[in-house]
Amino acid sequence: MRRFAHFLIVPVLAGLAIPAAPAAAEAMDSLAITEAAAALAPNRYLWTDRQAEGAVSVLISIPDQRAYVFRGATLVAASAVSTGTDDRPTPTGRFTILQKKAFHRSNLYDDAPMPYMQRLTWDGVALHAGRNPGFPASHGCIRLPTAFAKKLFDITQLGATVEVTDMAYVSGMDAPVSDEGEVARANAAAGDVLASR
Repeated sequence: MRRFAHFLIVPVLAGLAIPAAPAAAEAMDSLAITEAAAALAPNRYLWTDRQAEGAVSVLISIPDQRAYVFRGATLVAASAVSTGTDDRPTPTGRFTILQKKAFHRSNLYDDAPMPYMQRLTWDGVALHAGRNPGFPASHGCIRLPTAFAKKLFDITQLGATVEVTDMAYVSGMDAPVSDEGEVARANAAAGDVLASR
């Protein structure tokens, strides 16, 4: 076990949990999470139980092969990921979650399972649980450790922001900003579609 400033990192299931820290230590917490995330092995993640507020957003760093999860401006989780290969790269840019399905199968790749799928584009790019070897290995999707994918699936809403970048993450970088109005409209529209079925 390793100690960082005001809290202790301990193993939990397939990831790590970080107990809550005082608000005054938030900047140190972000730095400690970032440093611990840099050492994550494939299929490992960090998840804090800090009571941060605000919309959930996700930053995917392709060079880091990491996902960073924010509540408002507070970094609350990080995970190893596997993005697209050079032949089938993961697109960079700012996306919103367009669709969520806990049990989904690929329309493009041999009915492959995509648990906890969160669609970012209508042409086949999504966040989902899958093989996570520690390097780019997907057809363009962002594969997450299964336990992390489930936790993320449970806290996100349609319309939430996911930013994919070709830059390395540095502690203190701004969180991707979710437009709460866009999130509300996306969820209302999804409710209308489900009600009309």
